[in-house]
Amino acid sequence: MYAYIKGELVKRTDDLVVVDNNGIGYEIFCPAAISVNLGNVGDMVTVWTYQAVREDDISLYGFAAPEEKDMFLLLITVSGIGPKVAHSICSQMDPGTLAMTVMNSDVKALTSVKGLGKKGAERIILEIKDKLKKSGLEASTVASKLTVPSGGRVMVSGPMDDAVEALMVLGYKQSDAEAAVSSVYSDNMELQDIIRASLRVLSR
Repeated sequence: MYAYIKGELVKRTDDLVVVDNNGIGYEIFCPAAISVNLGNVGDMVTVWTYQAVREDDISLYGFAAPEEKDMFLLLITVSGIGPKVAHSICSQMDPGTLAMTVMNSDVKALTSVKGLGKKGAERIILEIKDKLKKSGLEASTVASKLTVPSGGRVMVSGPMDDAVEALMVLGYKQSDAEAAVSSVYSDNMELQDIIRASLRVLSR
């Protein structure tokens, strides 16, 4: 299985990209909403990939960041959610948004994703929450406001607090999430912007 493919982005359409690596062109399913974050045609890019194998087909699904792939891998563990639907979800919701949606049991937000019905949305929420609880994280509870003793942990509140909780849902330690959020936050930032910027810091 390919973890990622690094090479020149030689083609982009609404549904896929082609990446040239040492003279081999890899056709990777990657909706424009994801591939726009890879770079421009002609750039050297890194596409995180998942290889789906069926009796009559072998396909590569692409992601612009490892966090997107991690969320995809979590989604395909849900009964009835295959790679195509999971990829569609990831192309319409970034990892932070999806994490907060699951935490809030927001079925309506999930069913806004093309190709996902109410029953599928309910299964995603139920089964992902269950996995998070087994790992020791109560995903349905928003963290209480954090305070900082002098020389201690960073204070976060409001959208910062929500961003920290979303990052914890994605598997990051609370201390790392707090540090990342604190390093990127500025006044009037939207929640999703905080999460995206924090993920970039954490992926370095």
